[in-house]
Amino acid sequence: MKINSYKKKKNKYELCLDNGNKLELYDDVILKFNLLIHKELDEKNLQEIILFNNYVESYEKALKYISSKLRTEKEIIKKLKDYNKDAINYTIDRLKKDGYLDDYLYIKSYINDKVNLGMEGPNKILYDLKKLGFQEEDIQNYLNTFTSDIWLNKIEKYIQKKLHSNHNMSGLFLKQKVYNELKNKGFFIDHINLILDKYSFQDDNMIYEKEYQKLKNKLASKYTDSNLDYQIKIRLMKKGFRP
Repeated sequence: MKINSYKKKKNKYELCLDNGNKLELYDDVILKFNLLIHKELDEKNLQEIILFNNYVESYEKALKYISSKLRTEKEIIKKLKDYNKDAINYTIDRLKKDGYLDDYLYIKSYINDKVNLGMEGPNKILYDLKKLGFQEEDIQNYLNTFTSDIWLNKIEKYIQKKLHSNHNMSGLFLKQKVYNELKNKGFFIDHINLILDKYSFQDDNMIYEKEYQKLKNKLASKYTDSNLDYQIKIRLMKKGFRP
């Protein structure tokens, strides 16, 4: 069969064949098979051209996918699930060769964002990056460039914020809550305890009085006098207050 005409379409060419069929091929395919010069195609050539065009299509789709943000190899493979294994391997290899897929660059960018903009500790950052398919050693190598002061400062700011915004918790409950939250955010336990120990977490009398009055209003219809006072104190103790 023979190529009768060409029509340029952005990064593609539309080829009209003498059998009436049309092919849309990427520029890379046109160049690889020198189709602007060699216009005669046999069935074998055509199959090779279509196969390679599929590879290039996979690559172009991956490029578009990573244009808005950095992606991991695992994410790209998932995005290309409709392509065969060879096309995916071609795409991954080419992305790496062209500098679009770089583990170190992704790890560095991810950690910098979390340190500068987020509230995750090193344990959670490590865990999340491992889930994305990165090696622990590579992650730790960059995490280790951050001093403990950075994590301690984040913990301290978080504790101060929680103390300032506490309106209904006892000191004991608030301290335990803050500890659990910081642990779940991936901070080191020894760092958490080091900063928590700097604060007394004493019960606020105004909070105590507020909670006392709330319970009194709630229980007044069921209990009276000393029994009412006893029931209130029991419930306050369950909330961590020390009546």
